[in-house]
Amino acid sequence: MKPAPFDYARAESLDEAVRLLAAADGDARPLAGGQSLGPMLNLRIARPTLLVDLSPVAELREVSEDEDGVTIGASVVHSAIEDGEVPDPTAGLMRRAASGIAYRAVRNRGTVGGSLAHADPAGDWAPVMMALGASLGIRGPEGGRSVEADAFIADPLTTVLEPGEIVEAIRVPRLSSGASWGHCKLCVKPGDFAESLAVVVIDPDRDHCRVALAGPTHAPILLEEVAGTVADANGWSDALAGEIKDAAGRGIAAAGFADTGDRYAINVHSTVTVRAAREALSR
Repeated sequence: MKPAPFDYARAESLDEAVRLLAAADGDARPLAGGQSLGPMLNLRIARPTLLVDLSPVAELREVSEDEDGVTIGASVVHSAIEDGEVPDPTAGLMRRAASGIAYRAVRNRGTVGGSLAHADPAGDWAPVMMALGASLGIRGPEGGRSVEADAFIADPLTTVLEPGEIVEAIRVPRLSSGASWGHCKLCVKPGDFAESLAVVVIDPDRDHCRVALAGPTHAPILLEEVAGTVADANGWSDALAGEIKDAAGRGIAAAGFADTGDRYAINVHSTVTVRAAREALSR
């Protein structure tokens, strides 16, 4: 397949990128790593009249660190996080997540911001950022704004970005020394999108406990009842595993994450959640 015809422009700055995107009245797409957009163009699922190339924009590759966390430019590639070139305030969680994304060739070009903005429901970064309590910096014609990661994806392949807006950076809070996390990804073979992906982050010093779940058919969700169960736990046990699995099943059904009659899907997602929780509580 070949993409439908489109115009192409290279943005030399963030302001120019926003201006070019806004001028197209919602019919332009930003091009970063192209690992998700490229196939969609070739299959003609995406048919923008203009592609705005962000690769020259140095601002989108900047990384800054302070005592509270790290701000990661949207065009930072997955492999930079995997290889430790970017400070990791999450005690290894981000490096684990990055290393499980597709294949090395994809990780060398795919970007964190691009992955989040693409909003594939089975994408790797959204549940990680949701569990961490991260936020996304967004730049548009009206200026900048910040959106919490758990409010960014509205539906599969749909975000809260308005026409002309792009993800500028991701702000990741720093976990305290007593924090722990669990990450469990189930896929048919290494490199595939997740059939189910659960992330658990426990940070008692910040009174923070979150459990995020992603899968192929629904926008990622936070499982609040599971988080409460995990936060109150004193060590791991078979009984606790049963409580977490039951709570996950209720949360999945309530959110419409899986059809209430699809016992297989509910069991898979619940089991993956249990495994992530066990890792977090066993660290």
